[in-house]
Amino acid sequence: SGLLPKLQTSAFTIRTRPSSHSFSHNIPSCLWKLGRLNHVAIAVPDLEKAQSMYKDVLGAQVSETVALPEHGVYTVFVELGNTKLELLHPLGEKSPIASFLQKNKTGGMHHICIEVDDINAAMTELKKKKIRILSEEPKIGAHGKPVIFLHPKDCHGVLVELEQA
Repeated sequence: SGLLPKLQTSAFTIRTRPSSHSFSHNIPSCLWKLGRLNHVAIAVPDLEKAQSMYKDVLGAQVSETVALPEHGVYTVFVELGNTKLELLHPLGEKSPIASFLQKNKTGGMHHICIEVDDINAAMTELKKKKIRILSEEPKIGAHGKPVIFLHPKDCHGVLVELEQA
């Protein structure tokens, strides 16, 4: 007799609240939306050894090596059920992966890549929110789609790549 009537009354009160007090009222709408995790990128000092580990030891489907000179990297994609791993190896001495590997001799996680439905709208809005973007314009990434990178210091220590879905 004590608690149940109070819970029922409380639930009734919440349900009959006017719709003008919606909780989503204060959430700003974005002109773009985040999508799925596309990949997690791992810098590796020995690309062939890393490819072999994922393919021969773990049994994953592993792509061929692709050179991306405009990004200074070789890439290999490891297909997973719900996302991919991108193995990165330096292409040239000015490669950002070369400097990463100088600090992390055994390699390690380099960045995460999240899809967006409108990369240009994302860039405009993120700049307004004082998030630093590491290039003035999107570049074509490993999947042949426009990408941008967000400064890790603005993303809690994580280098974030946004890719046009």
